[in-house]
Amino acid sequence: MSYNKKLEYYSNTYPKIVDIAQKAKKRIPNVAWEYLDSGTGDESLLQANRNAFEKIRFLPRFCKGFLEARIETELFGQKYSAPIGIAPVGLTGLLWPKVEQYLALTANRMQIPYCLSTVATETPETIGPKVGDMGWFQLYPPKDKDVRDSLLDRARNSGFRTLVVTADVPMASRRERSKKAGLAIPPKITTKLIWQGITNPIWGYHTIRRGLPRLRTVEHYTNTNDMKFVSGFVGNRLGGTLDWEYCKELRDIWEGPIVLKGILNPDDASKAVEIGLDGIYVSNHGGRQFNGAVPAIEALPGIVETVKGKVPILFDSGIRTGLDAMRALYLGADFVFVGRPFIHGVCALGKYGSDHVAHILMDDLKNNMVQLGAKTVEEVRKAVIYKS
Repeated sequence: MSYNKKLEYYSNTYPKIVDIAQKAKKRIPNVAWEYLDSGTGDESLLQANRNAFEKIRFLPRFCKGFLEARIETELFGQKYSAPIGIAPVGLTGLLWPKVEQYLALTANRMQIPYCLSTVATETPETIGPKVGDMGWFQLYPPKDKDVRDSLLDRARNSGFRTLVVTADVPMASRRERSKKAGLAIPPKITTKLIWQGITNPIWGYHTIRRGLPRLRTVEHYTNTNDMKFVSGFVGNRLGGTLDWEYCKELRDIWEGPIVLKGILNPDDASKAVEIGLDGIYVSNHGGRQFNGAVPAIEALPGIVETVKGKVPILFDSGIRTGLDAMRALYLGADFVFVGRPFIHGVCALGKYGSDHVAHILMDDLKNNMVQLGAKTVEEVRKAVIYKS
């Protein structure tokens, strides 16, 4: 059965992202939910991200006659049906087996980008054919340049054309809530996990069929699929050494667009443009990495002012609705990415759940543009916000 045949039921039963998230929470083990939902430290940045969006209120204009919002977008020479993409998330197989495959198929059907993480649980070779020309690849920069070059070759040969380099993970964050919930790397078959599998039978059934999650892209370089060894490799060999010279080398060896992800400081944005990178990705890692960081949406205007249109600006962190997407576009983002809600969609509704999330976000964006009195993103940026 196609998503179109389920659309009416899904739209009436799960009309909001929060409805989908609530169902997802009931269908997956607590350890998986806590991994996806948590931040770090006291997690105040998670709420700060949301509060910052809520502060942005518009003064709409009316009496404009019939309006139909147009959200088709071109970015790096590629046409997309909306300025909304699926953000990279690591260890996704813990949340739902084969989730990356479902997200890739959604991206292909809906014609929006999907960014596959280096530490996802499926490989570029598996995902590339499913995502078509909608595939982006997110790189945690390896210290070993032979591994780096191999990863880039594999991504390129699998059809990925846009490279997203993550800058905002100089070391792993603590993510205390995940640890308290029992998340271990590698995941262990414990009495607690067995019970969670029994009490979440659909997740348990699919996990048994697929096996415990593995970092399949990275295990290629360890000559073993032993998760403990592979996770040690990730901790010791990926990330933590990114500098501007490394970024310049990437510019020399990657033929397509390169986007630097995790930027909050305008000086970093300016430097990225100076060395020839093609896009700035404003993000605080969804509140998962540095709890003392600024809400990403509050950092966005300063980066827009600094970049002055020289390269596209992408955004994530805290987007839960089409209205949130419109707020980011109003502040100068050219494109937004959404992470957790797409995962919620698969966990809650299976293979077409992420299609439904895309539908909600796109429909909500268009609806709010019409409510505002804007037919295009360019008109959104000319809107007036209320300042108390």
